[in-house]
Amino acid sequence: MQTDEHDDTSELVENGLDTLSNLRSKSLMGVQIEVTVSVGKTRLPLSELIKLEKESVLQLDSRIEDPVDIYVGDRLVARGELEEISEDGGHLGVRLTEVADLSGGV
Repeated sequence: MQTDEHDDTSELVENGLDTLSNLRSKSLMGVQIEVTVSVGKTRLPLSELIKLEKESVLQLDSRIEDPVDIYVGDRLVARGELEEISEDGGHLGVRLTEVADLSGGV
């Protein structure tokens, strides 16, 4: 009879852990994370960087039609194309063209 009680207790503990794990997974889905869109980069000497002021323009290594990279932290998660979202007052958006497999986590 002790064996049966032990089996019942083990089953309850396993079911409880599964339920707790599911609750944690569901609650994590509401967590907001920062997503960074990289449109380009440039290199310049420190002497030029120090001279930058309001209205200065940095030329990037990319063109407007070039794909942009989308990152979560340091991980590349997608690529896309910039587009103006006209109904939202001229804001920029990104239309995704490639998405990494995130089933293993971010």
